[in-house]
Amino acid sequence: MLKKRELQDSQALYDLMVHPDVFPFVRQKAYSYEEFLFLTKQTIEAEERGELISRTILDEWGSPIGTINLFDIEENAGFLGTWLGKPFHGKGYNQPAKDAFFAELFYELGIETIFMRVRKVNHRSMMAVQKLPYVTLANETRKSLLDQINANEDIYNLFEVSKDLYTLHTLRVGQMLSEEHLKEA
Repeated sequence: MLKKRELQDSQALYDLMVHPDVFPFVRQKAYSYEEFLFLTKQTIEAEERGELISRTILDEWGSPIGTINLFDIEENAGFLGTWLGKPFHGKGYNQPAKDAFFAELFYELGIETIFMRVRKVNHRSMMAVQKLPYVTLANETRKSLLDQINANEDIYNLFEVSKDLYTLHTLRVGQMLSEEHLKEA
């Protein structure tokens, strides 16, 4: 479902990213394939320096369909950035990609908090984030951070995923699955 970013996936990812339903919401915009290739190389190098974490989202056949990233890492926290190509919207890839990425971030890479800044006008992302049971709206609890990301204009809502809340959710889901399995046996 996820793999580290590689230059060989750049053409497929670029072709998906430039779709008008995707491009406005991508953080690392590239206006040509060559620019996308350059940004991908910079992303790989930045990950080697510990500045960000970036993965390519794959479909069930191993083809690249989008990216999921943790940007601006400071004090074991960072900002999530995810996009999927238009043909993959609404096909059930978002949730498993986030689950795999969050598990890697929290349990392998030492991240404690994931922030999501979501444009208020991005209804698809607002609906997607509100479906996640381990996400909390952080507009009030992280007011200074919200003010910082909305310094020029009030365009974002701020959401937070803590390692503790995510872990509690995954334990509850595991317990429910175990109980269902016992009932079936």
